[in-house]
Amino acid sequence: MNIRDYIADINPDFLLMDGFDDCILGVVTHCGTDQFVIYDYDKVIAKNMSHGMTEEEAVEYFQFNQECAYVGEYTPGFAVTIPNEITIDPPPIR
Repeated sequence: MNIRDYIADINPDFLLMDGFDDCILGVVTHCGTDQFVIYDYDKVIAKNMSHGMTEEEAVEYFQFNQECAYVGEYTPGFAVTIPNEITIDPPPIR
């Protein structure tokens, strides 16, 4: 089973970005709101850059064409992940 089939089993109405399946983190669930597919921001920017864009161009393209492209109630979202070394509490100083 591929990721699109897996997501369609959850909800066939979820909207996906063509060519960015490897950037999918999962499905967001929040009390009282519709679920939607969530993409990894950094991976989306890297994928845009792999098509010949500079980082600045990739971010600008993302902001205008991907992040702000509302296409209905199941429009995908984007998450900025926090590196593990930041989320792990350092050992106490004795």
